[in-house]
Amino acid sequence: MTLVLEEGKQVKLEKNGTYAIVAITKHGVELARNLHKKFPQTDLFYMSKFEREDEQRRNISLFEGNVRLLLPSLFQEYKGIIMIVSLGAVVRMIAPLLKDKKTDPAVVVIDDKGEHVISVLSGHLGGANELTKEVAELLGATPVITTASDVQKTIPVDLFGSRFGWTWESAEKLTPVSASVVNEEQVAVIQESGERDWWHYDRPLPDTIKVYPSIEDALHAKPNAALVVTHRNLKEAEQAILENGVLYRPKVIVLGMGCNRGTSMEEIEQVIYSTLEELKFSIKSVKAICSIDLKKDEKGFLAISEKYNWDFICYSADELNRMSIDDPSETVFKFTGAYGVSEPAAKLFSGADTLSLVKKKSGNVTISVAVIPY
Repeated sequence: MTLVLEEGKQVKLEKNGTYAIVAITKHGVELARNLHKKFPQTDLFYMSKFEREDEQRRNISLFEGNVRLLLPSLFQEYKGIIMIVSLGAVVRMIAPLLKDKKTDPAVVVIDDKGEHVISVLSGHLGGANELTKEVAELLGATPVITTASDVQKTIPVDLFGSRFGWTWESAEKLTPVSASVVNEEQVAVIQESGERDWWHYDRPLPDTIKVYPSIEDALHAKPNAALVVTHRNLKEAEQAILENGVLYRPKVIVLGMGCNRGTSMEEIEQVIYSTLEELKFSIKSVKAICSIDLKKDEKGFLAISEKYNWDFICYSADELNRMSIDDPSETVFKFTGAYGVSEPAAKLFSGADTLSLVKKKSGNVTISVAVIPY
């Protein structure tokens, strides 16, 4: 996609997200980068004078000139625009672009301190009200919604779980599944992992949305659409649920890891991929790599955590030794002061009593895998 900003100047980018984030101030850029990291369905735009030199790797777009020149293209390309710009300025800039409430994108404004998130345009049909709530939750801000009534109080399919960092496996069925929800058809929710407090209204789920204990039970009920939340890869017999369904990946997988000093990112990455493939887990559900504080500067761990936007958490030997583990090692204790690294680190971060994988050694890497219980 090419965005034309002014005569003779263009910005080229690969559009990945459904929503655009725009910032034009120093504090706004900090806030925008934080939101972009937490909200995976977004593309970020800010002025080139705030360049950090990591923009290309993080698929962040820089622009020069008045932000007003960026908006016509964003209006055409994105379902919603999140602007960290003063409300009055936003109103003046978008006024010439408004066409119809059925087609205008959602517009949400955040103040420069990140204290308030305001639904500005297309609150109902465009989904700005729901977007406002989700963004406010991610930032710990106050949502400001001024419409007299607040839509249907149902599940926004494209934003489902976004406050927790859930991502879609594919966006292919977002539109038809959203239609099923809005049209009050029978919709199944199957949740195997992830945060459980996703229903935030002060009323029960609509009668048309039912939660099932398994994909098998949902398939037997023959719903019109389905929302499936799991960290694992579906079996062939379960794939039918996605004929009109969206598969969400919650951030629940914790990788406890150790490695020999200087192990390359590529080797670490290969071990992670092969391990998750063996477990039939999705890499999109990885939340963190955890290790001992002796590894806090390990370049391979730092690089892969940055590449995939994972947390990288390190614990002291004393913290690790407080955990009960299946395979304590005197050799590991001799070199690190801890009786284990990958196994207790995975348990400590995840809070899980048992692990999906207990300490596998592969080349220069040791890995344990836990799933955060909710």
